[in-house]
Amino acid sequence: MPVSFLTVAQHEGYGAYRGDPTLDELDRYFHLDDADRAYIKTKRGDQSQLGFALQLTSVRYLGTFLDDPTAVPASVLHTIAKQTGITDTSSLAAYAQNPLRWSHTVEIRSQYGYCEFTERIVGFRLTRWLCALCWTGTDRPGVLFERATTWLLTHKVLLPGITLLERLVVQVRSRMEKRLWRSLGRGVRSEQREQLQALLLVPEGSRGSWLDRMRSGPTRSSGPSIRAAIERLRSVRELGIALPATSRSSPIVRGRKRLRGCPRTVVSLPWSRSCCARKPPRKTTYLKSFKSCCKRCLAMR
Repeated sequence: MPVSFLTVAQHEGYGAYRGDPTLDELDRYFHLDDADRAYIKTKRGDQSQLGFALQLTSVRYLGTFLDDPTAVPASVLHTIAKQTGITDTSSLAAYAQNPLRWSHTVEIRSQYGYCEFTERIVGFRLTRWLCALCWTGTDRPGVLFERATTWLLTHKVLLPGITLLERLVVQVRSRMEKRLWRSLGRGVRSEQREQLQALLLVPEGSRGSWLDRMRSGPTRSSGPSIRAAIERLRSVRELGIALPATSRSSPIVRGRKRLRGCPRTVVSLPWSRSCCARKPPRKTTYLKSFKSCCKRCLAMR
């Protein structure tokens, strides 16, 4: 899977303002309670108080400190100025060049409990949480990235570089994919695996493999069609491949979604060809599921 899977909007909106926040977001992230206002009042001057308040609310909303702490939407500036009682905001322009802004970020981290992504416990907890999402669900990488960002904001973890978080999502999702395919194909012995892979071989003098012959079923309700369906069912039963049941530890919903194309593969020629290019764990699982689904579908006709 490629590492760069984010859209342009996700790249531009990562750790940055995407327009004016909504009224609900202003109430949730930009509200200053009594303790916040009391701490802000300890700063000297309107410039320092307003700049500190903007950095505090921005890190709550974005999960990171801005390169220019004064580059905020007008609605945010108006909301913070109203709560701090500062009517003249013209002095804010000089705050971006004031070295005091860097000491304010250190104070915010210490006072409000923000931590870095590089801390070991943070990476462990986030990875474990992503593993649970990938094991039980089928979310796309972009959705997992957004959920991981929300998790970091909720747990007061400063956002890392966008590439670092992208790679983490890809690594966890790939690991869970491999674990799922191994779990679905667990219990298949080597001789059974060889029998399943033999279904993809094209005999001499034939134009297709066994799967290719099984792809076309009866299309009419007639005597010859019924006989053809019975012959197909008999040929499936004559394979004599006894396969183990799927492990109960595998997630049911995720397994079904990964194999949801198997019942349709009875009438799908491209699937049998693409199956040959699959890696062994996935190929074995597809063939195992195809054989079982094919037998069930034919028995119900």
